[in-house]
Amino acid sequence: MWMRAVWVSVLLSIAVSVSAQDVVDRLKVPGPIGFFGETFRLAWTSNPSDRLYKQEYLPAGQTLERYESMLMLDLTFDGATPRQKAAAFAATLDARKSSDPVVNYEVLLGDNGEVILDFLLSATPTGGDLIVEWNAYRYSTLGDGVQMVGISRRAYGDAAEDFLRHRLKALRDRDIRALAALELRATLPAK
Repeated sequence: MWMRAVWVSVLLSIAVSVSAQDVVDRLKVPGPIGFFGETFRLAWTSNPSDRLYKQEYLPAGQTLERYESMLMLDLTFDGATPRQKAAAFAATLDARKSSDPVVNYEVLLGDNGEVILDFLLSATPTGGDLIVEWNAYRYSTLGDGVQMVGISRRAYGDAAEDFLRHRLKALRDRDIRALAALELRATLPAK
């Protein structure tokens, strides 16, 4: 449970420092990845254990510290199913509701066993602008693990209200459909 809370904190973190040598494609999906007219390139990777692999992709000109769009790819080997992964993350969002009035989510179940978690959250870092973030995570089985492919959209400061009132309405359904159709599969790492 604490790992999921850390992941939400990482998503909302402003102070991310990554050097070029830290970016190692461990899942054989280096990019570029096309997603609804945008091109995403590998920007960050992490492999904290043999049970967890993470890769993040950004469009040209955007940074991990302050992005507007990000694609994510996680591969986990912890015995959970796609439904269990989505339910566990939804539980962290439920817990967050007491401190984040923007939190909202919907769980979409596919006929193929996949699950899409569609959620919204916000944060105001100390001394920083308000961040509003919408995400859709698609969980699916991959070998004996679960692959999560996600799209994240953000707005900062004064742009947050416009994002919530107008831009998100145009993006949300389109991005969920594109995410559900995205053919992106990690290559299982050698164990």
